[in-house]
Amino acid sequence: MSVYNPMDPDFAFTLGIEEEYQIVDPETRELRSYITQILEPGQMILREQIKPEMHQSIVEVGTRPCRTISEARAEILHLRGTIAGLAARHGLKIVAAGTHPFSSWMTQEITPHERYDAVVGEMQDAALQLLIFGMHTHIGMPSNHVAIELMNVARYICPHLLALSTSSPFWMGRKTGFHSYRSLIFSGFPRTGTPPTFASAGEFERYIELLISTGCIDNGKKIWWDLRPHPIFGTLEFRVCDIATRVEECLALAAMMQAVIVKFYTMFEHNTTFRVYRRALINENKWRAQRYGLGGKMIDFGKRSEVETKALIHEMVELVDDVVDMLGSRKEVEYLLHIAEHGSSADRQLRVFEESGGDLKAVVDNLIAETMEGVELMVV
Repeated sequence: MSVYNPMDPDFAFTLGIEEEYQIVDPETRELRSYITQILEPGQMILREQIKPEMHQSIVEVGTRPCRTISEARAEILHLRGTIAGLAARHGLKIVAAGTHPFSSWMTQEITPHERYDAVVGEMQDAALQLLIFGMHTHIGMPSNHVAIELMNVARYICPHLLALSTSSPFWMGRKTGFHSYRSLIFSGFPRTGTPPTFASAGEFERYIELLISTGCIDNGKKIWWDLRPHPIFGTLEFRVCDIATRVEECLALAAMMQAVIVKFYTMFEHNTTFRVYRRALINENKWRAQRYGLGGKMIDFGKRSEVETKALIHEMVELVDDVVDMLGSRKEVEYLLHIAEHGSSADRQLRVFEESGGDLKAVVDNLIAETMEGVELMVV
């Protein structure tokens, strides 16, 4: 057996998925500040897998560590179905999208907790505006040293993943011109975006220690890069994506993250590597991803030319072709080609908006339906 085989006891590259859902009133289609009513019964069922967020209209869930994408599928279906069932008890729905099409951050209630009070006290309106919804995927690591090595190279595909996940084209009732406006809002926070490179785990640890000793942060969780070593879980955490609206999109993105990490690790083991690109260059592609999504072009820095983003998605899928069967994720990874061909959630939202004559409530209705595609509503 191989340490790259999920069934091997020494398999390190587990995956866990966190999703942040919107709580929506199906009559008004507005966000509802309702997490406190859902949280207690939710914790009785899901225990530590459900958490509040700063805004009471957000509910966060997380899977257990999974070895395979099929395990993750069962977890995500259970979590979405359970949260939807809890919301339904109060006549509410859930939505998976990076921003709400028209609800305002200025009318949202903040969850009463000293942690959130401290964040608002420090960040002021930058924190209050953070009415955004993401998907975070954790990939298990053999060691802190490996996590840094893999972060340095895997940063390159973060814009590709963002383009595929874009689900936030609207903000406070406006068509923003962006496919991921969530990314723009989050950039107002410090220590976000593309991470820098580090020569070693020791250098990264010294960086964290310096920020703590100088009063910049009080713990490593306040590093909010698009890709970061998690300070508690011992994982490499992809944070770049808007939350995926459909379950199939969520699983395809998570499967690619696991596959590309395993691919890069196998390259290291065979004394080959993937080029480490400068942060400034990766940021050029991230800008294009958040602005144009899958409909634009990115830069192929090896060729020193612009390339259709969709073509780069095909290259990314080809890159992991020799590991996906071992991981049992070929179907999920190849679904990314379906997304590249037919568009992301942002593309569908914009299409509904145009076809409905600019009706943002119709956009919300479609998001409600797509969030629950293939999901069984749990009666709780």
